[in-house]
Order: sequence, then C-alpha cells, then structure tokens
Amino acid sequence: MPRSSDWPKPYGALPDDSLNLIFRMAQMIPAWVNGILTPVEKLEVHRKGLRHLAVSVFVLDGRRLLIQQRALGKYHTPGLWANTCCTHPHWSETAMACAHRRLGEELGIAGLSLTPRGQVDYRADVGGGLIENEQVQVFTASAGVDLKIVPNPDEAAAARWVEIDDLDRQIARAPGDFTPWLRIYLDRHRDQIFGNLAVQ
Repeated sequence: MPRSSDWPKPYGALPDDSLNLIFRMAQMIPAWVNGILTPVEKLEVHRKGLRHLAVSVFVLDGRRLLIQQRALGKYHTPGLWANTCCTHPHWSETAMACAHRRLGEELGIAGLSLTPRGQVDYRADVGGGLIENEQVQVFTASAGVDLKIVPNPDEAAAARWVEIDDLDRQIARAPGDFTPWLRIYLDRHRDQIFGNLAVQ
C-alpha cells in the first residue's frame, strides 16, 4: 500500500486502482490467520470468529461512565448499550491512535488524555452467526460533565452518563440491553479497567 506521504492531494486525483486499494484497506482489520497477523475484511473476521485486534475506551467522570447505544444500522448488536467506544484499528494503526480517532468519529470527542489499562482477551457470540474474538487494548480517560459529546448517528444512537453501581443494576435487570463485551468487562476485568473505582 502506498505511504500516505506519497499520495497526491486531493485523494480524488489518485488512480482508480489506488483509490480501490485505500477503500479495501479501510474495510480490513488485523486478524490472525494460521498464526500470522494479516489484514482481513471485517465481516469475514467475525463470520469465521478469527482472533483480531481491538480497542476499547472508558471515559469516566469519577464513578460515572459514559456509555453509548450502538446505532441501529450496525451489522451486529444494533441498539445495544456498550462502553464509551469499542472498535478495531486499521492495519498498521497504533491502539492509541485508533482510540483517539474513534472517539472523534463515534462521539465527536477530542482532546482527552488516554491512560492504557492493559490487554483483555475475550470471545463472545454477538448474534447473526458472528463471533467477536478479540485481543483488546483498553484505555480510560477522565472527563467532566462539560465534555462535548456529539454522537455520529451512523455509529451511536445515543450516549449517556451512568454511575457504575447503577449500571451493574441495569445489567442485572436487563442483560440483553447491553453488549456481551460490556458485560464481560464488568464481570471479569473490572479491577483492571477501573482500579480503585471498582471497589464498592
């Protein structure tokens, strides 16, 4: 793939085959095929349940967590509530760069300082014959109530702040309203993600 520094500007001046390559790469995520990390089309990754790279972000205001409701047009788990941002990096994109990019693309959030919270691995059936099998780099960020949030309707139907304790109660009452990975994070990886905030 050409380096970005080699691309003429604007991108519309690129030959059709280069534009097609850029588009195809944008639809691909890093996944393991026969033990080798390889760019694979996103839907194929989930149909085959291939282990792949992912990023999750939790934006906090004290014990309050910003969660988002996935857009109804999403190819899996539409309309379910998830953590602030959960996504896949582009091929060769760093986890940190991906986290910042997707906070902006999904919720219009910019300028936060992200703290790495380590790696989480999980596998979950997300319906429709699709499997999430992710090696996730997790980040947290602190923000106040004045944080500017502008959900992209193609990505998020809504966003809201919720106390972590109240979120636990909501999930207990209606687990099907929340994504499998959010339930897994809170059940198995709470201490790693939230640190002292995980202590009741």
